[in-house]
Amino acid sequence: MTGRVTLDGDQLIATRHLDAEPALVWEVFTSPAHLAAFWGGDHATVPPESVAVDLRVGGVFELETVGADGSRHPLRFRYEVVEAPTRLVLVEPRTGLLTEIRLRPTGDGTTVVVHQRRLPPELQTEQARAGLAGILDRLELVVTENRFHEHC
Repeated sequence: MTGRVTLDGDQLIATRHLDAEPALVWEVFTSPAHLAAFWGGDHATVPPESVAVDLRVGGVFELETVGADGSRHPLRFRYEVVEAPTRLVLVEPRTGLLTEIRLRPTGDGTTVVVHQRRLPPELQTEQARAGLAGILDRLELVVTENRFHEHC
């Protein structure tokens, strides 16, 4: 695992190298079952039945996170850019939060860059930075598990 997550004002930028081809990483970022497995990171779970993906420009991506205390938080995004298997751009309509996910083939795997812009003040925190790092940690586990199953 190589990566970092930095918070710079109203932006969060995360970079992570995964030992998997971009097509597999794309599948994990766009499949409801896989999204449910990693999106909550270490701080929340995502009920699989809460995940909906309409993978097209203007389509909706939604899910619900459930915190350790039982608190529920619905999330809803609109796809602004869908360029398989290299780039997704999502906007959260309520706050304007813009998330760009880029997948770049590098050597023996894929470099994932998640760049969030226009973070609302409540997400301009160390907790948000750690949360994104946890999501990418879980992403790596899901990708590794899927690579293993491909070779069995």
